[in-house]
Amino acid sequence: MVLIREVLIELIEHEKSVRFLVGSEGSFDKMVTKVLKELMSVYRNIECDIVVAYLDGKNRELLFENTVFPEGLECVPKKFAIEYRNRWMLKQSDYIVAYVNRPFGGAAKFVELAEKQNITVINLAKQKT
Repeated sequence: MVLIREVLIELIEHEKSVRFLVGSEGSFDKMVTKVLKELMSVYRNIECDIVVAYLDGKNRELLFENTVFPEGLECVPKKFAIEYRNRWMLKQSDYIVAYVNRPFGGAAKFVELAEKQNITVINLAKQKT
């Protein structure tokens, strides 16, 4: 989590204001959410939104008041909800912070799509020492 904190602080201090969009599904999302919650008490120039893929009552308790359910997602089959949500997030993003250490899976696909759209990707797996 130290590396996550360092990268997020660098982004926060580099930009005048930052809006973070965080997924709600995986362990990386949980770690980022925890770090951002701590950083929000120090940095006043940041906003954090949790972007959910499902409204099925099974969402875990979210740590931020700002929860986003992308428009149009209600019409997407559940099987494709995360992919739709991720594409929506990319449209809103200048940077992507991810931890991808294998060339397959949903996170790898997300990073590949971001790179194709010329979005700056910060892959923490590649920065790990």
